[in-house]
Amino acid sequence: MVLSTGNISSMIYKRKVRDGLGDFFLDGQKLLVLMELDGKATLGALAAKTGLTMGAIREVIAHLLKLGLIEKVEKAISPVDNDFFRKLLDELALAVGPIASVLIEDEVQDLGHNVKSFPSFLATDLVDRLAGEIRREEKKAIFIKNMVSIIQAKGYVNS
Repeated sequence: MVLSTGNISSMIYKRKVRDGLGDFFLDGQKLLVLMELDGKATLGALAAKTGLTMGAIREVIAHLLKLGLIEKVEKAISPVDNDFFRKLLDELALAVGPIASVLIEDEVQDLGHNVKSFPSFLATDLVDRLAGEIRREEKKAIFIKNMVSIIQAKGYVNS
């Protein structure tokens, strides 16, 4: 698997048990990443937790794959529906005005996806990032509260 290009932040890996690995050396950074790979958290979440850049994560993952210590977790990705984006736009527009659609599009692209096939497991990440664009605390709190209710009602959970 080539990890040299593309957004890897939504990928998920887990440790792999193998017999007869032979001798190898892992520095502290590689060992830290290996220990954090649980088969549930995305590489983006791992980067945030460890403080490593996505570039550093990419290099470590490539090395661990080469050693056969990890494997990619294939996860069925269900996209959010159009109603979610309609409600997201309405709620954000109440807080920031007509620039809401541009902010949503930018954040969706920054997360490495598009509006037509945005994965539901990233809905909370998207809402968190958009909430960061709202300057007035009372409007931010209302936006988050309303979007959490929508996400819960739709069953979009961050896994």
